[in-house]
Amino acid sequence: MTTPAPQPFHQRTEAALADAHLNQTLRRVTARVLDSRTAGLERLPASDDWRDHARRIRAHTLAHLDRYLDEFVTNVEARGGHVHYARTAEDAVTYVTDLARARGLTKAVKSKSMISEEIHLNDHLERAGLQVVETDLGEWVVQLAQDHPSHVIMPIIHKSASDVADLFRRTLGATDEEVADVPAMTKLARARLRPEFLSADLGISGVNFGVAGTGTLCICTNEGNGRLVTTLPRVHVAMMGIERLVPDIPSLGTVLQVLARSATGQNLTVYTNLLTGPRRPDEFDGPEELHVVLVDNGRSTVLGSTEAEILYCIRCGACLNVCPVYQQIGGHAYGSVYPGPVGAVLTPALWGQDEWTDLPHASSLCGACREVCPVRIDIPRMLLTLRAKGVDEGRAPSWIGQGLAMFRRVAARPWLFGAAGRAAAFGTRLLASRGWIRRLPGPLAGWTASRDFPVMAGDSFQDRWKKRQTGKPGGPQS
Repeated sequence: MTTPAPQPFHQRTEAALADAHLNQTLRRVTARVLDSRTAGLERLPASDDWRDHARRIRAHTLAHLDRYLDEFVTNVEARGGHVHYARTAEDAVTYVTDLARARGLTKAVKSKSMISEEIHLNDHLERAGLQVVETDLGEWVVQLAQDHPSHVIMPIIHKSASDVADLFRRTLGATDEEVADVPAMTKLARARLRPEFLSADLGISGVNFGVAGTGTLCICTNEGNGRLVTTLPRVHVAMMGIERLVPDIPSLGTVLQVLARSATGQNLTVYTNLLTGPRRPDEFDGPEELHVVLVDNGRSTVLGSTEAEILYCIRCGACLNVCPVYQQIGGHAYGSVYPGPVGAVLTPALWGQDEWTDLPHASSLCGACREVCPVRIDIPRMLLTLRAKGVDEGRAPSWIGQGLAMFRRVAARPWLFGAAGRAAAFGTRLLASRGWIRRLPGPLAGWTASRDFPVMAGDSFQDRWKKRQTGKPGGPQS
């Protein structure tokens, strides 16, 4: 499982909110990507129909996952590949490290893989004596900075170009000319990474989708590193969550129609690679061995839960870009490898609420994530379900539990509810200045730490309705 951050959630969010540079960068980048998403979907005729069809494919596949997993494994092995089912993160990293030792592998190059981040694969390989080099530009920057990705498709969304330039100067000894602009820094990265591809004997990738009917791996990238990682080293290890399956090639085509458009606004990622098995005897390119590691790590448990729908996710990142919470605090504040709305559901669903009880509350429940999701995942419903589970399991702060119990008693008695409303209106007027409360007492201060609270209305809706019916002054006019 992913390791919780050492700081409590509220401390992480407070630090993020105080970082003006982070806030500005997040708002600028997410706004640009959302505009691109809108334009991308507008170029797709009947885009809502495509999204509905993609949702049906995901729902059907997960409803019959056992059958499609068996079919996928059979087809991968029939084409010369090896498949290992890893029930836990420990199973997965043990398989890869044992494979590296058995084959005498010393250097691994990696393309982007969130599931390898989830199981901390790099740390385990390095402890086993391997050199591990991230080759996606964003992931390489993260590795150089000894940082973690803060977005599922844009690992360094939290960094500006000047941040990366400073990092390259500090870690690579780059000159001002080499970091003058983004093209220059990309050129520098290409020059530094090219020898790594040529000298590595192990390539590690993620998998966007596995095609059950053919045993094909689909890997989508916007950089050529993915093809180099999967073809130059003599051993290719593909890390894949068990839910990342589609039944056949036509189904893959449907899902790809909405993936890139939702992620970056592109019609298709620049490199959409379809790999089926290792190198054949009569071929000159490709790895000698292909190993597919199917990672469960809690997913089979989620399949039978009220949060099963979160496994429909195709990792486009659109819900992060549109989320007003993510736009303010970024990915690191969530403390999980999966940030944003999808992570607020997936993380506690996979690994329980012992360490992740705060994440379902990291949402305004505005529903924007559901609106932009290419497969229409109902994230707000699952956030509410997880919040309810937290309360039922006694994980809510005592003041919330006591407050809700008091509200329940008051709300069940109309006369008492009316009296409480009048008292609240009077009390908030005492605390207010020009109609707004700048600082609330006790735990409620968390609200006013970042925004003001309005004074409650002096008249209740029922009082105003009665005045309207009787024609007395003060009632709303139609």
